[in-house]
Amino acid sequence: MQASTAVTPTADHIGTIFVSIELSQKTWLVTLHSPVRDRISRHKLEGGNQVELLALIEKIRARAAEKLGSVPRVVSCYEAGYDGFWLHRLLLTAGITNYVFDPASIAVDQRSRRAKTDRIDGELMLRTLMAYLRGEPRVVRIVRVPSVEAEDARRASRERDRLVKEQTAHTNRIKALMRLSGMAVGNPRRRDWLSFLEQQRDWEGQPLPPHSLAEVKREHARLTMVREQIAALEQVQTAQACPVPPPMAERRSSLQRLKALGPAFTATLVNELFYKDFRNRREVASYCGLVPSPWKSGGIDREQGISKAGNPRARNKAIELAWLWLRHQSDSALSRWFRTRTANAGKRAKRVAIVALARKLIVALWRYLTTGLIPEQAIMKA
Repeated sequence: MQASTAVTPTADHIGTIFVSIELSQKTWLVTLHSPVRDRISRHKLEGGNQVELLALIEKIRARAAEKLGSVPRVVSCYEAGYDGFWLHRLLLTAGITNYVFDPASIAVDQRSRRAKTDRIDGELMLRTLMAYLRGEPRVVRIVRVPSVEAEDARRASRERDRLVKEQTAHTNRIKALMRLSGMAVGNPRRRDWLSFLEQQRDWEGQPLPPHSLAEVKREHARLTMVREQIAALEQVQTAQACPVPPPMAERRSSLQRLKALGPAFTATLVNELFYKDFRNRREVASYCGLVPSPWKSGGIDREQGISKAGNPRARNKAIELAWLWLRHQSDSALSRWFRTRTANAGKRAKRVAIVALARKLIVALWRYLTTGLIPEQAIMKA
């Protein structure tokens, strides 16, 4: 996402129809401003009815063309959310210029109790769209819509992350049920764990109660299924059986040459972060939410920590990568910088330093992918 500072002449949009679409599962509220009418009109449609939406826009455009003597341009917008980007691609195919807004970047009233309705949100988006096209800088952030191939390629890595969390939840639940009876837990992820379970006894020499035993077995069955699905996904990623856009495949291959980066981790990094083309290092750090957020006003000057804006998956992977880098790239310049900064430091200082290391490392990897400049003294795989 980026806040554009490009100036767009207002005169180019005098004969333009502005459209904002407030999306929900049940209804779509379409707010329009036509150059032949002084007021804003609103139209409620059934949620997901793109045929009626295009028919409505075409009807307004034909009415305006009859009065203006020329076919007006149509510019639309909606907020990124549950519906994803299919509507954006549909509107572009229909010859409509569309923008996807970052909802968190739209300025709202900061009073204690702010009225919020679809009607108010639709008008606010419409005014924001007009301001953006007038050239007002940083009025809204525009989402960079990925290609269909790039969006589909990330499904495997995101599914794996969800399965890993589910695996941890099932494992912890089995351990908790066993500890309730004071029994040894062992390793529930072993295939022969059910045989181990049958041999366990509590302090009275009794086996697990029948209802608890049934619940543990069901949890173990779900755990086994999740582990099989994770193994299948990892096998697909390792074999690169799923089609991936050539630029993303090349970046995955480049990152895997570095020690500390495996196939699954590399796939997630590329799918969530390096599928984009960033203009500078600030955009890279900002997209991960690793930039500082100062609070300076009058005599107040304090640091609030990182912004945590952008892609949370990319930020989590950046922090995880920083710890992996310290373990597998201990002789690199970045690892030495971390050890020097945290020498005789407390836990809080180390947490701050690891975030700074993650920011430096992500920027270094971006430079490596764009310029081929290997991070200083980084170990490459044989």
